[in-house]
Amino acid sequence: MTFKNLLFVALLGLTFTACKDDDEDSSTTEALQLNLTGLEDLGSDFTYEGWIIVDGSPVTTGTFDVDADGNLSRTSFEVDAEQLDAATTFVLTIEPQPDADPAPSAVHILAGDFSGTDANLTVGHGAAIATDFTASTGTYILATPTDTDPDNEASGVWWLDNSSGMPAVGLDLPALPEGWNYEGWAVIDGTPVSTGTFRDATAADAAANYSGTVSGPPFPGEDFLNNAPAGLTFPTDLTAGATIVISVEPSPDNSPAPFVLKPLVHPVSAGAAVHVPFDMNNNAVNTNPTGTVVR
Repeated sequence: MTFKNLLFVALLGLTFTACKDDDEDSSTTEALQLNLTGLEDLGSDFTYEGWIIVDGSPVTTGTFDVDADGNLSRTSFEVDAEQLDAATTFVLTIEPQPDADPAPSAVHILAGDFSGTDANLTVGHGAAIATDFTASTGTYILATPTDTDPDNEASGVWWLDNSSGMPAVGLDLPALPEGWNYEGWAVIDGTPVSTGTFRDATAADAAANYSGTVSGPPFPGEDFLNNAPAGLTFPTDLTAGATIVISVEPSPDNSPAPFVLKPLVHPVSAGAAVHVPFDMNNNAVNTNPTGTVVR
């Protein structure tokens, strides 16, 4: 065989090999469609990311944002067809932006198991928050135990029940997974003011930014006596239109305002008595995000 023929055969072999490698590396994709309601705008420092669970491991389906009206920046995502067909569960997380970690964060907000082509997504799924908060209850009193002035008792809120004559736990809340905290709020003249975050309703919360110098009871709560935020004056009167809220917050938190999950809410009645227990309204069905994913 001549040198020219040998060169032709070699080139033919290289061409065949290259084509074969290209075929082996190529993969097909399928569209994954999201239809979600109730999510909030996370701001510029965080984003939502979808994941499918394949053989027990998470595979990203892509990120998206949500605007102030709850509209998703993307609803369709191209995913490897073989992996999508093998997926058992879809999980939605909240991720920092930019995100240097390729793994999911601990902040799982929605999840659902695939049944055929669809999965219904809820906060109560075990791969999300694992509870829907619909059984949560709360009781609070108006009082300012961190100072000695008897004339400003309507300027503080404490989640405790004193109906037996002794202060007792006022919140019945499920345990939260990693990545989530509870936070108390008083919405005063339209401004939400935090009473602090907590994970255990039988102990004090993590902040006392506005309280007086006397130690408060060992339960979540706050006296609004000092260091009033801009636009407010402390002491205040919570019976003049305030609303008391327990929210569920991602950790790290995306905003100084309450997160979309607000399972317990109660408007303070005009002229409400101090040192008297008030039961909160369960608001979970109105604030829990939901949705479906279709593959």
